Amino acid sequence: MLPHLLPSRRDFSGDDLIFTLNAAAQRRAAAGASVINATVGALLDDAGKLVVLDSVMQQWRQLTPMEVAPYAPIAGDPAFLLALTQRHWPSLTSHGIGVATPGGSGALALTLRNLLERGNALVTAAPYWGPYATIAAEGGVRIATVPYPAPGEALDVGAWEQAMRDVLDEQGRLLLWLNDPCHNPTGRSLTRADRETLLSVLRDIASQGPVTLLLDLAYLDYARDPQAVTEALEDYAAFGAEGSVLVGASLSLSKAFTLYGSRAGALVFPWATDKALHAALVTSCRGTWSNCARAPMSVLTRLTKDADAQAALAAEHAHWRTVLTERAEALDAALRAEGLPGAAWDGGFFVTLAAADPQKVTERLQERDVFVVPIPEGLRVGICGMRAADAARFAAAYKASL
Repeated sequence: MLPHLLPSRRDFSGDDLIFTLNAAAQRRAAAGASVINATVGALLDDAGKLVVLDSVMQQWRQLTPMEVAPYAPIAGDPAFLLALTQRHWPSLTSHGIGVATPGGSGALALTLRNLLERGNALVTAAPYWGPYATIAAEGGVRIATVPYPAPGEALDVGAWEQAMRDVLDEQGRLLLWLNDPCHNPTGRSLTRADRETLLSVLRDIASQGPVTLLLDLAYLDYARDPQAVTEALEDYAAFGAEGSVLVGASLSLSKAFTLYGSRAGALVFPWATDKALHAALVTSCRGTWSNCARAPMSVLTRLTKDADAQAALAAEHAHWRTVLTERAEALDAALRAEGLPGAAWDGGFFVTLAAADPQKVTERLQERDVFVVPIPEGLRVGICGMRAADAARFAAAYKASL
């Protein structure tokens, strides 16, 4: 091993678990095996091909050289930031304080650099998206978890409040990453009652010190009930406008536009006006990735000026929302037919299934050419990559592997 590498940077495998398992599934499929690949975090059709939204790619193909080649502003194109913010909160006339980021991951990383000290704790619900741990570690912070509500159960407000107050007492500031609606990896959303309870707690504990609520919004276009998403966003907007808590959002085009490889997103604080916050975020951008890609920004700004393209995109989202709903319902029914608890799902690409020993169950499933991602709380199952027709086989394999 090179002595030049810092000792603290020598114990990494360099592999990402999700991508490693996906590669293993693809190798088995290439060898002729009948594989159920529920590892991938991208939307696949029933033939196993990556879904690419036609309405988006039509805009991409029309881009001119000047919409692709020049440097974008370090903070991002203001028209892009406004358009992306308005996809979530259409009534807003400003994105507030915000910067373009390389996908949602870049937005999350910026919050750690600017809103927490190294050694501080970040609060989020468990289970959580695995790369949260990597992003936190690279930012020099640790993760303190609160329990995500089980299906049919209310949010454990006592546990959430105690954990957040403990963090505030210890470090004098609080950053909560909240992946809601369409939580990854459970595929569920907080009820309106749970959301109101949580916001009330945040409002109360903000008297102890600065509190930031960062909404991680990646899968909203693929919710079973779009109206429920609209209601959730309205609730968060009303809360953000109060000003007692700094409310921001990690926004991304990766899933919404199936532009995974373009790495386009933003960190926005739509109800903030603080110039120091803006300057800090821009400085962080310059010191890490500098400028984000202009092309995906141009695609979004083009699309917002084309009513026909917007209608076509909405129709595609509605179609794939229906497909995901059918897959989730087929899996739920198949699990129940095996005498197992079902798989509750409100939206997004995943569901989480119980497993006493997730790693062992994952390995047993692989022996049956079924691939999932083990997480501490069970198994992350990507319905985004499964066919509804595979639900019965999956459920039988899962039961046999427990």
